[in-house]
Amino acid sequence: MTADLLAQAQAGDGDAFARLIDPYRRELQVYCYRFLGSVHDAEDVLQDTLLSAWQGLAAFEGRASVRTWLYRVATSRCLDALRAGRRRPPVGAPPPADLEPPEPTRLGELLWLEPYPDVLLEGLADRAPGPEARYEARESISLAFITALQLLPPRQRAALILRDVLGFHASEAARILEVTEESVTSALKRARAALDRHQRSREPAPRPGSAAEQRLVDELTRAFESADVDGIVALLAQDVWLTMPPLPLEYQGRELAAAFLRATAFRPGWTARLLPVRANGQPAFGFYVRNPETGDYYTVGLMVLTLSGTQISALTRFDPGTLPRFGLPLTLAG
Repeated sequence: MTADLLAQAQAGDGDAFARLIDPYRRELQVYCYRFLGSVHDAEDVLQDTLLSAWQGLAAFEGRASVRTWLYRVATSRCLDALRAGRRRPPVGAPPPADLEPPEPTRLGELLWLEPYPDVLLEGLADRAPGPEARYEARESISLAFITALQLLPPRQRAALILRDVLGFHASEAARILEVTEESVTSALKRARAALDRHQRSREPAPRPGSAAEQRLVDELTRAFESADVDGIVALLAQDVWLTMPPLPLEYQGRELAAAFLRATAFRPGWTARLLPVRANGQPAFGFYVRNPETGDYYTVGLMVLTLSGTQISALTRFDPGTLPRFGLPLTLAG
């Protein structure tokens, strides 16, 4: 079947080409997202990949599988995007003039980071990673992992994703990257060491959909919707991180997290509503606050929870522009 589709596509049949690449489209987009950290950039690069694949299909000789060949094209386009500095400029608005957030712990640099809707991950579990993969699918799409990947040099990043996430053999990864197996092995060794330095060891998160996860989510929702800052803080790890790309402000620790919440979302008379979704395999919410003067709720963005055991180890607030990808409105009636 694949051979017939390939022959038809190489003869210029666009419908055959679409059917040939369709089984790989979603996993290629996730690959580009892992590589680039941005859903917008991943979509753009995927389109570049498919256009390049169509234009170069006549030269495909079948010495590798169609899937491996598509990963080769996608990797090349991702590397091109990074070399060209293709990063969408931050679109997040600065805090309103009447807000005075506390001094942050530090200023972040990964301002292009975006959340990935879980609905776009559906069906990927049907294609298990190769036998040499070192990461579970859930771990390899988590915000912490995506963030750590962005700190790696591009070719080390590629080697680690291809070998440790997708489980390609060294020879396949070398073919995709158009380098020797020795080069892949060397880049992978450096990438693993760097990733170990960037990632902290924490207690595992509860399984998605488990009673433990739902209990923590319910407690946080009640605390937010009752403007109970102390109740929110009680659910946070001592060294919790509160971040908000594309704004660079980053706060660490319960005390600073509480100060930020009191200065922004929970000013006197303001209350919140949370609408649950999932992002990057993690619990997430559309976060809305009620204006006491109008009674309406407006969004302050999408909030993604990183869980560790029975606590929340990170709260990541993303720009309101991310909400439409999750099917969430920008305002709610009072």
